[in-house]
Amino acid sequence: MRLDRFVSERCPELSRTHAQKLIGDGCITVNGQESKASLKLSTGDRVEVVIPPPPPSPLSPEAMPLNILYENDDLLVVDKPAGLTVHPAPGHPAHTLVNAILAHYPHLTDIGDSLRPGIVHRLDKDTSGVMLVAKNRVAQANLAEQFKNRTIVKAYLVLVRGKLKPENGVIEAALGRDPGNRQRMAVVSRGREARTEYRVVKYLGDATLLEVRPETGRTHQIRVHLAAIGFPVVGDATYGVKSKYLSRQFLHACRLGFKLPATGQYMEFTSPLPPDLDQALREIG
Repeated sequence: MRLDRFVSERCPELSRTHAQKLIGDGCITVNGQESKASLKLSTGDRVEVVIPPPPPSPLSPEAMPLNILYENDDLLVVDKPAGLTVHPAPGHPAHTLVNAILAHYPHLTDIGDSLRPGIVHRLDKDTSGVMLVAKNRVAQANLAEQFKNRTIVKAYLVLVRGKLKPENGVIEAALGRDPGNRQRMAVVSRGREARTEYRVVKYLGDATLLEVRPETGRTHQIRVHLAAIGFPVVGDATYGVKSKYLSRQFLHACRLGFKLPATGQYMEFTSPLPPDLDQALREIG
């Protein structure tokens, strides 16, 4: 068995990627010697793992209200409002979901990326809805594996311009950076595989309310895929069409299902449409 695979299986708090980094940094040795991640282990080899302490976190806790849908020792499920960035990034150094979570759970600074502690997936700033956050390394590795294996159920309510038919369909088109604008994503021939399923919930005049389930998790996947087939997201200033009824894109993470890391029990959480999207539907319909 390869060294990196052996370590990730024996140390559930370490993902295979994290194990590879530790091996490259010399923190994991075989028989007292630094090795490559691809080394094939033999019976009797002695593997030592030293996990260095995390660097001091540059993040500051910020007291902000959090709508917590569920919580246990391993994770919490939150209902993220629109307008809130998930984690700090250039241009958004503070006032993020991560800052708010750290005010409730300061120990999360020890988990994962120093700027994204506990984060296993993301929602765009102007997308609302259900999000999952890990509270320890073992849970983070387990949830990341579920996302990687595409076993997590993700469903979104999306309003698009036009009457989309057929009422059920699949969009398969590779996505990558837009060659003409690196700030945007686009359907490109050499992009990464992306697959999006949809079903029509109802028609509202010249608009369609969809339930969308992205099988993959590419950046801006739903917005780009729907725009590519000629049914742009209402309120999406980047890929879609502006709307007098909305100040943001009509995109809401309404359902998230996954297995609890400790027990394997499947659980599913839902979030109703927030008031701004509900009001927009009333006005459009």
